[in-house]
Amino acid sequence: MKTSSQHKPHGYSTVSPYLVVNGADATVDFLARVFDATKLRRFATGDGKVIHSEVRIEDTVIMIADAAPMWPALPSHVHIYVADADATYRKALNAGAISVQMPTKRQDENKRGAVKDSSGTTWWIATKVE
Repeated sequence: MKTSSQHKPHGYSTVSPYLVVNGADATVDFLARVFDATKLRRFATGDGKVIHSEVRIEDTVIMIADAAPMWPALPSHVHIYVADADATYRKALNAGAISVQMPTKRQDENKRGAVKDSSGTTWWIATKVE
């Protein structure tokens, strides 16, 4: 099936995770520190609540907003491939995340670990090693 890219912004993938969290700015800063995310956009209310923000990590845009009464924060899990799972895991811990699972090689071709950031999102960090 051939599709046109006119239905989405240039440089955006077809699917983007959208995280609703308590602490959108802290999440964006965490992603910049740990995954070298590039901050793309940020829209806030007069009192500073983030109603929409976007960051790019390599080929993916992640959208993030602060929770609101009609949009409560939800715990999420996001899987991300990185060049070095061990180094990124340590970087995440140094940025304030808590360990969920140390990077370990299991049944598949990946070495994978997980951390939870201050907003409650669990980031599964993986590197293909086989």
